Amino acid sequence: MSPERADIVINSFWPMLKGGIYYSIPLALISFTIGIIIALVVALIRIVPRSSVVHQILYRLARIYVSAIRGTPMLVQLFIIFYGLPNVGIKLDPFPSAIIAFSLNIGAYASETVRASILSIPKGQWEAGATVGMTYLQTFRHVILPQALRVSVPPLSNTFISLVKDTSLASLVLVAELFRQAQIITARNYEFMLVYTEAALIYWVICFLLSLLQGRLEKRLDRYIAK
Repeated sequence: MSPERADIVINSFWPMLKGGIYYSIPLALISFTIGIIIALVVALIRIVPRSSVVHQILYRLARIYVSAIRGTPMLVQLFIIFYGLPNVGIKLDPFPSAIIAFSLNIGAYASETVRASILSIPKGQWEAGATVGMTYLQTFRHVILPQALRVSVPPLSNTFISLVKDTSLASLVLVAELFRQAQIITARNYEFMLVYTEAALIYWVICFLLSLLQGRLEKRLDRYIAK
């Protein structure tokens, strides 16, 4: 590698890493947290017996939400929120727009994971809760939910790692995250292969570290599973 290209690599590293630290990772963390809350609410709406008209309406809305989000590309959802909403008088800054788009997307996909995890818990657990005098809500909170969350950790961890990579889409709505910084740098020096490869390596290292944390978390949770 020539000295000039080596200088480009060195000078590009911190701006891209800063974009990852200040924007990509916070964007992923905030969106994932909100998305998990949405997922839990949607999953409960779809699982709890539909005993009222209001609940039936919420159930149908939840199904439409999941179907619409899973049936359309995340990039289109992001563009609708950032570029489309101003046409109806709602203008959002790039970062909040990205948070809303990613949160809604994660909420829809994670709701299926959470719902499947809850349904995977044997019905005997519900009966055991009732036997000791717990109400439906108490059984769900103290018996079912902890077990379901433990089951859902591996797929939800994978979802989070994927979200970290997907934050690169936010560059298209001008969020100054890691990939956006790479675009700004290549616009100055035209070293597309060099800079984009460096960006890919940074993403790779971040996701590798997250995978290690995922493995440690799964090992800790395994301690509470009967062998």
